[in-house]
Amino acid sequence: MPPADHHKVLFQPITIGPKTLRNRFFNVPHGTAYGVLRPSTWASYRAVRAEGGWAAVSTEFSSVGPSSDEFPLHSSDIWDDEDERRHKLMVDAVHDHGALASIELHHGGAHAMRRLSREHALSPSGLAGELPPPAGPLGTPKIMTVEDIDRVEQSFVDAAVRGRNAGYDIVDVLAGYGYLFAQFLSPFHNHRNDRYGGSLENRARFWVETLSRVRDAVGADCAIATRMSVQTQGPWGHTLEESAALIEMADPLVDLWDLNVGSVLDWGSDISPSRVIPEGRNMDLFTRIRGATEKPIVGVSRWTSPDSMAQAVRSGVIDIIGSARQSIADPFFPQKLYEGRTEDIRECMGINHCISSLDRGNMACAQNATAGEEYRRGWHPERFEPLEDKNASILVVGAGPAGLEAAIGLAKRGAEMVHLVDSADQVGGHLRPVVELPGLREWGRFIDHRLIQVDKLSNLQFIPATTLDADAILDYGASHVVIATGARWLRNGLTPSTHAALPGLDGLKWVFTPEQLLLGGERPTPGCRVSVYDAEGGYLGSSLAQLLANEGYNVSIVTPHASVAAEGDLTLDGPAVRSSLHASGVAMYRDVLLTEAGLGVLRGVGEFEVPFSLETDAAVLVTMRSPVDDLYQQLMADRQALDASGIDAVYCIGDALSPRPLAEVMFDGHRLAREFESPDPSSPLPYKRESLRLVD
Repeated sequence: MPPADHHKVLFQPITIGPKTLRNRFFNVPHGTAYGVLRPSTWASYRAVRAEGGWAAVSTEFSSVGPSSDEFPLHSSDIWDDEDERRHKLMVDAVHDHGALASIELHHGGAHAMRRLSREHALSPSGLAGELPPPAGPLGTPKIMTVEDIDRVEQSFVDAAVRGRNAGYDIVDVLAGYGYLFAQFLSPFHNHRNDRYGGSLENRARFWVETLSRVRDAVGADCAIATRMSVQTQGPWGHTLEESAALIEMADPLVDLWDLNVGSVLDWGSDISPSRVIPEGRNMDLFTRIRGATEKPIVGVSRWTSPDSMAQAVRSGVIDIIGSARQSIADPFFPQKLYEGRTEDIRECMGINHCISSLDRGNMACAQNATAGEEYRRGWHPERFEPLEDKNASILVVGAGPAGLEAAIGLAKRGAEMVHLVDSADQVGGHLRPVVELPGLREWGRFIDHRLIQVDKLSNLQFIPATTLDADAILDYGASHVVIATGARWLRNGLTPSTHAALPGLDGLKWVFTPEQLLLGGERPTPGCRVSVYDAEGGYLGSSLAQLLANEGYNVSIVTPHASVAAEGDLTLDGPAVRSSLHASGVAMYRDVLLTEAGLGVLRGVGEFEVPFSLETDAAVLVTMRSPVDDLYQQLMADRQALDASGIDAVYCIGDALSPRPLAEVMFDGHRLAREFESPDPSSPLPYKRESLRLVD
């Protein structure tokens, strides 16, 4: 089936300098934590996006020299010939699938980490970067001399030549996100009084000179792009009007404008979480600067909807859809759209697990378990190895994220029959009520996609509203049983900080767990004082506080962490969530560890052991979850009964095995399906590891 008529505009080719994109999908620069340190993982990851139909596939930011060493962050250095050889692996893999390869050249300036090189930081005016410890480096950077500027310009030229030699089709000079060129462009950083400071033209001189030299060096062979942040949320950048003037200034040197928003201090305005920012929000900004250039513009705006993408291109405001997260969630988005299979697209949920996992050292996705595993485990997002035993009949108990993913994977591998049984009347498990919380509607895309797959697989049957005990499972007739019965929140107040129950809770009727609110529909007395104790620090505590505030309760949120919704500072929605809670009148208490609950009061200690006391009429405990694994334990306790029932194996996955974030329990179910016929599917198979060669 061809693409729908209103999507065909997305498949028109477009020329950028000496190169032509085969369609309007650009997999823009984004970090992976792979880079030149894990070149095979990196190449395989990027190659799958090219195979999936993206017309151009880019690196993450590629540091041009030791003064911009970003270790341990996820830069793909291009300092020398060895780096060039590692880049060539990625370029060749992308070219094998007919896509253009793009490299983003980067210098961090005052923000560069320099933890390995130990070089001094460089900046326009000797002003420290605005990132606080531990993210930002300590110390005052050096004021760049004219000689320093010339050396850095040359490092960009050298990196561009290496990129050209490695086979890159597009060289993208990064002038956004508050890095070195953006620091020169911004009066917040640039206080110089020479020809590189003062007027906008002077502040742009370093960037324009570099673009000119890069174009002279490789422009006959490569398209020249530059990524620029057209607006930031604070004082760190330049105005939208200045952005338009900058585009006009550098336009003769550029074949493609790569536009976004934000800086290192407001990543969330660019890598926007769905919880707080809608799709397509940047279009208004792009509209206001479109008149500054007739060159093609690639614009990012958390695109997930094909209809929104097509409308954006038809409007003429942007020419090319720039996407990172949607390509992570579904590398085959363009191919599926081209084939008219929109129902099979895994839309990005905007959870930003890719960002939080990246900052922890290995990017992963809550929609796509194969992201980052293309080389390590040999997984392909659209292909499954057929089971050798086609007669396997599999019973999956629990239709939450792990059970869904396992059942779908096993059905796609060709199991004779997969029965997915759940006591609820719908699939989704704990995620089903979560999507009804404020701002989390798009998280339901996880369920929507898998429900479509369940309906399409003739060998997979969902059996709702059915509770199975151990005897029923033994009598079921399945050859294999997968237990995915989830987890429950503890009511005893046990937290990671104490490893002990909270004294005083016994017998208190005004204490609630998240399940009581979300599944049971229970509520405290209308309008009363409710305290949410969020010892976990994820999305749920703050979401419940917002829900209760919206319903008219007088809400407080107490957390032992340094900030409310602490994980949100990694998923980039933390500041917006806290702002919303504040606007809703929610009182927030940080660095407080509760030690006792009493009649109408919660007591604890704050920083420096300062006593804490909070009067309340009700409490909601978001502390720790415990596996619901009773069924698994009962089955495994009687091996003779399993043998007599013809059950070859019983597996426990997801939260029932170990309560974890959505991405990890989904991965658990997916891994079991992929490794179902390994010697011991309960234990993950080894994956390929990469390491730098030892040399004398």
